[in-house]
Amino acid sequence: MDFGRIEPKNLDAVLFRLPKEPAWNKTVLPGKKGKPGTYLGCAKWGRKEWVGKLYPPKTKKRDFLRQYIQHYNSIELNATHYKIYGATGIGRWNKVAGGKDFKFCPKMYKGITHRGNLKDKGFLTKEFFRGILAFEDHLGPVFIQFSESFGPKRKNEMLAFLKSLPADMLFFVEVRHPEWFRNDSIFKELLSALASMKMGIVITDTAGRRDCCHMHLTIPKTFIRFVGNSLHATDYTRCDEWAKRIKTWLAAGISEIFFFMHVHDEAYSPELTHYLARKLNEVCKLHLQVPALLS
Repeated sequence: MDFGRIEPKNLDAVLFRLPKEPAWNKTVLPGKKGKPGTYLGCAKWGRKEWVGKLYPPKTKKRDFLRQYIQHYNSIELNATHYKIYGATGIGRWNKVAGGKDFKFCPKMYKGITHRGNLKDKGFLTKEFFRGILAFEDHLGPVFIQFSESFGPKRKNEMLAFLKSLPADMLFFVEVRHPEWFRNDSIFKELLSALASMKMGIVITDTAGRRDCCHMHLTIPKTFIRFVGNSLHATDYTRCDEWAKRIKTWLAAGISEIFFFMHVHDEAYSPELTHYLARKLNEVCKLHLQVPALLS
């Protein structure tokens, strides 16, 4: 992921501290600790660099998903952002996850979200859903990303599109245009709209766009996209901070957490997820499976 990327030499100058807990979240979280679902994963499973590190030596590409599921309980499925998959192909992936508490979190096809007007996307949207419904019980939240050029001037278009989506599915929305965050009234209006539709808002923690790391919740669930910097020292201190914030949310009654690890060089994602899983288990008293590194 290149969004928010800055030169490594400039990382030490970035203030990575997470913002204070917004008062807004008290209106969203119930205030009583329950039994949350906590999901940790990466953005893709098809990384040949993980063979010999996470996957056994000589693992074939066709077996990457089967190996991935041995270490993680979810995936932010970026593949569906670049192609609409049919039910047959997705059914094969779903079968691999059979019998496990595993969630596929498909990213909406970019032909819907990144090209042209949203009101003209009825056919593509139906085809997208036709495919992902084959995940059946393994379908997690659908991740809807709008591009950096999609600003508040298109708010009505965006909200009309979101209101047209199935009410019985879980969605998380990521906005990137700086104007969504720069104007407090615009941001609060967005939060209120998503809350009214029972949709979540994505929190993206990346070096060059600290405004996207906003800490707000619109439903008692969260979808976090953490972008590491190839095992820079700050990657680990940032994970430490996230463990503390998640502990706070757990105590306040958050019901589901989806945390997805991105690294500018994805070869290093296993190391950071290994560290984070251990830290979350230690600080939050969770029982996440820790990815087992081979080297």
